[in-house]
Amino acid sequence: MFNKKQARLRRARKTRAKIAELKAVRLCVNRTNCHIYAQIISPCGGKVLASASTLDTDVRKDLANGGNKAAATTIGKLIAERAKAAGIEQVAFDRSGLQYHGRIQALAEAAREGGLKF
Repeated sequence: MFNKKQARLRRARKTRAKIAELKAVRLCVNRTNCHIYAQIISPCGGKVLASASTLDTDVRKDLANGGNKAAATTIGKLIAERAKAAGIEQVAFDRSGLQYHGRIQALAEAAREGGLKF
C-alpha cells in the first residue's frame, strides 16, 4: 500500500506523462504549508517560461500569509498576467497529484479569470 506522498507522486507522474504525450505547455502548481508556487513550463519540460510564488517580493508585501486561499488567488492572477506577457494562452493544468480543492482550486480559477485556458 502507498503512503500519502507516494500516492501523490504516482498521480503526478501519470498526469505529467499524459501532458508530455500531448506536447502541451503546462501550468505546474506546488504548495507548502506557508507558500504556493506556480510555473509555466515548456512542452519539452526543460524551460520555465513564467513563474510566480508567494515568495516574490512584490507579492509578499501585499500578503500577510502566503499559505491561504487569498494568496493562491493572487498567484493565479499573477501567473496569468505573466503567461500572457510571454504569449501563452493555452496550458495544461498540472496539480502535482494534489487534490483539486482549496488553494489549488483557488489558483486555477484565478488563472482562468486572468485569461488562461485549460
